[in-house]
Amino acid sequence: MGRCRTTHHSPVLAGRAIARGNQSRLAAQGTKDRTRTRNVTLPTDTVAMLRAHKLEQMQLRLQLGQGNIKPDTLVFSDVQGRPLNPHAVSRAWRRVCDARNLPRVSFHALRHTHVSLLINAGVDVLTVSRRIGHSKASMTLDVYGHLIRGGDEAAAKAIEGVLK
Repeated sequence: MGRCRTTHHSPVLAGRAIARGNQSRLAAQGTKDRTRTRNVTLPTDTVAMLRAHKLEQMQLRLQLGQGNIKPDTLVFSDVQGRPLNPHAVSRAWRRVCDARNLPRVSFHALRHTHVSLLINAGVDVLTVSRRIGHSKASMTLDVYGHLIRGGDEAAAKAIEGVLK
């Protein structure tokens, strides 16, 4: 697994989300948990894809005379380095789903898919909770607990092993 250490982590946007602000302009606004940011380990392939994306961004910007990427530029931004419009991202996601004959789920639903896949793979709830930014594992259990299967059988095997 790899860590993506890049200058794209803006101190201005750490712990913030992009949303429509005054006069329909995109702006950074606080997330539900304003007090902390979190580090998430990414698979090596994902880090490689992000680095390739950054290289493509830099090449395009240089071709268009935009100069290099600024340290506070988001990983996914327009050619001028501004945040992408959330509605445009949602539209692009719908086009991807349609082109690949995938169910039309919201872009945000990918977060839930990520959690479901982690739980299904047996990742412990505390790790999942930290990864998605829940302040307490109990919150993750409240929302996703129904996905945890086979716990009672595992408990029976564990106690059987202890009693032998």
